[in-house]
Amino acid sequence: MLLVAPTPPLSPAAAGRRSPRPASASSTCVSCSSVGELETSASPRRAGASLPPLGQAKRVVLVRHGQSTWNAEGRIQGSSDASVLTPKGEAQAETSRQMLLSDSFDACFTSPLARSRRTAEIIWEGRDDALIPDSDLREIDLYSFQGLLKHEGKERYGVLYRQWQKNAANFSIDGHYPVRELWDRARSCWERILAHEGKSVLVVAHNAVNQALVATSLGLSVEYFRILLQSNCGASVLDFTPQARGGHPTVCLNRLNQTPNSPVASGSSGGRKTSKRIILACQGTTQSSSETNLGGMGYAPLNMLGTIQSQKTAELLLDLKVNSILCSPQVAAVDTATAICEVQEAADCLGADCVPRYVEMKNLMELEIDDVFQAKQKSFGEIVQSGWVGGMEYRLLERLWAQSKDAWQALLNELPDDAASDRVVVAVGHPAIHLALICRCLDLPIEYMSSFHLDDGSISVIDFPDGPKRRGVIRCTNYTAHLGRWSIPITRPTENDEEF
Repeated sequence: MLLVAPTPPLSPAAAGRRSPRPASASSTCVSCSSVGELETSASPRRAGASLPPLGQAKRVVLVRHGQSTWNAEGRIQGSSDASVLTPKGEAQAETSRQMLLSDSFDACFTSPLARSRRTAEIIWEGRDDALIPDSDLREIDLYSFQGLLKHEGKERYGVLYRQWQKNAANFSIDGHYPVRELWDRARSCWERILAHEGKSVLVVAHNAVNQALVATSLGLSVEYFRILLQSNCGASVLDFTPQARGGHPTVCLNRLNQTPNSPVASGSSGGRKTSKRIILACQGTTQSSSETNLGGMGYAPLNMLGTIQSQKTAELLLDLKVNSILCSPQVAAVDTATAICEVQEAADCLGADCVPRYVEMKNLMELEIDDVFQAKQKSFGEIVQSGWVGGMEYRLLERLWAQSKDAWQALLNELPDDAASDRVVVAVGHPAIHLALICRCLDLPIEYMSSFHLDDGSISVIDFPDGPKRRGVIRCTNYTAHLGRWSIPITRPTENDEEF
């Protein structure tokens, strides 16, 4: 497992059909008629910059509600409170309850809307503390769109609906900018969530508002709307660490969108059909350097746990037809990639396919990392925070960052730039290089490598509904549920601050 201590980086530059909003002061939306009245996407940010100071480390788990009746109908919900959970949604919430049963949460904040509150009630069942409703956790306000079927939105609003689909950050309706208002509301929510005295907090809300909570905690602008996917009952985990001398906390996204169902299931990504996908598969755990005498950690083979992890990953990916595997030339990555390839090519024998599959497997030198990161003696955060920019470790980190640019481009080159072709590419390597690739996907600078976390044996899924020339959609990061009894729990007990 690669432990990455988060550091504060610089920001990337870059009911009925219409239900009324709740009347409480905390629920008031900002009405604006010009871009300048709310923070624009170009405003400088860094992870944690908009968050209040903390006295202790805190973990926050965000869960989206289960499937609702309007989800099933394909109706635009927004902040309307006319839909309820379907039987499938209730079952999803129960799965989430079982998944989080052993976690010692100190509090649960929830949206007051029925679909979210019911999900929270199911997950929170058997716990003593009362739910904490917060009207700012309601779903995005979509005004005249609310209650319409999606095809009705296209027919009635034409160009305006297309703007909502293609340029949501600048979308305006009824004198409002919904996404910008949502981002402002998410920052307000963080003030209350982080002010709670508990060290472990559960938040049950909605798709768009959970996206906004993740993005604003990391200092990301409204341009990241629909980039950080939130599925029904998907769980995302954020760790907040106080600064030694006060100030804004550092933030690490421990995992994103851990769903009750498989993260590689085919279909849409955030409501958009996608046929092109990159999967970042972290190699399994290796023997320690003390057990390896062949010239460095790059020669370390998988240990028994790593062998199990690689097989579990191969079994998970059997649900997909993988076209190509690019892997680091280091032994553990090659062994993990070989396991995936062998299971793919045996798909007909395993009953997953009617014909054998052919998978192209090749080494990619740019996925190789230095032994200093294999040994995990220092986290990226410690290297960056040391201030010794000219130091050897920082130079090695810069070299890893530079090669990640070429590695990311090599992966994109594997995806055809046409709408018809399906393509699934798997990249296998150490968590360190995959952290850099996630940042490359999101157009974030090197400092953001410490704002994400990946475990050995985990997978992260990136979809390209608009093709490889546009920014990818992060479907999930650090997914480990496929590892079964050998997996890292969705959340860990937070007995002391050092665990962050």
